[in-house]
Parts: sequence; C-alpha cells; structure tokens
Amino acid sequence: MARAEVPGRLRTSWRVGTLTSVHDETATARTLVLDVPDWPGHVAGQHVDVRLTAPDGYRAQRSYSLAAPANGDRLELTVQHVDDGEVSDYLTKTYAVGDPVEVRGPVGGWFVWRPTQPEPVLLVAGGSGVVPLMAMIRARAAAGSRAPFRLIYSARSKSELIFGDELRTRARDDRGLDVSYVFTREPERKRITLADVNSHGWPADLQPMCFVCGPTGFVETVADMLVALGHDPRRVKTERFG
Repeated sequence: MARAEVPGRLRTSWRVGTLTSVHDETATARTLVLDVPDWPGHVAGQHVDVRLTAPDGYRAQRSYSLAAPANGDRLELTVQHVDDGEVSDYLTKTYAVGDPVEVRGPVGGWFVWRPTQPEPVLLVAGGSGVVPLMAMIRARAAAGSRAPFRLIYSARSKSELIFGDELRTRARDDRGLDVSYVFTREPERKRITLADVNSHGWPADLQPMCFVCGPTGFVETVADMLVALGHDPRRVKTERFG
C-alpha cells in the first residue's frame, strides 16, 4: 500500500535492497521480497520510503507499507498499481529479480501492533489498506499470540482480494482469527455499513485496539462508525492514502 508523505517524520539513512522474488497477488498488485543488508528490524504496521533514480538523475519516491513482520534482512512490500503512478508502474511492471532499489526506514510508531499486546484487535481494511493489517496478522501467528483478531476487508470483488488465498487459509487454521468481507462491486454492490462494523467487530466494552487503513473517505467513515458504536477514539488508529 502506498502512503502519502508525512512532514517532520524521523528519517533514517537510505539502504540499497535487491529484489529476490515476486508474487502476483491480483491482476494489479504484486508482492516484492527484498534483501536489505543490515536492516535494523521493524514492527508490524510500519512502512518504508522507496526511491527510484532514473539514468538522467531524476528521482521519485513513495512510501509503502511493510507486508510482513521482521525477518532478518528480508522485507516484503505489496504494491498496488496506480494509473499514472510513476513508482508503482515501475515496481509492478518493470522491476525484476536482481534489480536494486533504495529503501529508507522503518517509519512510523503510532499505527503499529506488537505481539505483547493482549487485548482484542479489530482490523478494518479498504482495498490495498489490507497490507499493513496483514503484517499484523502474520506477526500474531509468528509470535504464537493468543490476542483475538477480527478483520473486516472491503474490496471491489473477490478477484481483487489481496492475500485472498492466504486469508482463507488463516481464517481456517489460525485460532482466534475471524475474517469477513464486504464487496463494493461484485458479487454484491454495497458499501461498508454501521451494521457490518457492529456485527463483525468487537463490542466497545471489550476495549479492543482498532486499526483502520484504506482510502481517506473509507477511513474517515469507518472511524466515525467506531466512535458512534462507543469505541474510545484513542484506541482507533488510522492510516490513509489517496
């Protein structure tokens, strides 16, 4: 998931990573596995800056969520192609195994989940906003955490579910993880509603941590729903793009 630039963030030095493998998630999204020597580690929910430099010296950079928990020098980024997006176009169509890329990070300390947190967790994703939430789901499994997780995932159609196969497997095999879907185009045409959040989320009196990620309008709508249902606004963490 690509994020907007945030002024005044803590900066770290640029490192050169190398693409080691690629996995297509959907027709327009792919996961990039990078080897980044001396990577300092990260927490689920953080992101990195990616910088490209053209032969003529022109540079472009974007921020992308990390799709998996820390694993040595290995990073996973899941990038959704954006029409006229100069960085996403290169990363999803041209970037090949063995090619270098500059990365900087990790960035962010607010929208994160740590396996030491025992309270219930509600994850609400819109489109590629599922990427940092998937890092949390994977971190939970890797740590053997028993924190109960619920994911509500809104996508345009079943074919556009990023991590669709893995989520189906995890919903079956990862005890304490529940996954529900809302499709905005097919097989049904509906937007996420207060009833969806109420039915598939956690009651406010359990004081869950809530993480909402997706396009700006989606995030604002869901955050308002959670507050209307009685959730403490301080426990509703949001990340948005677009």
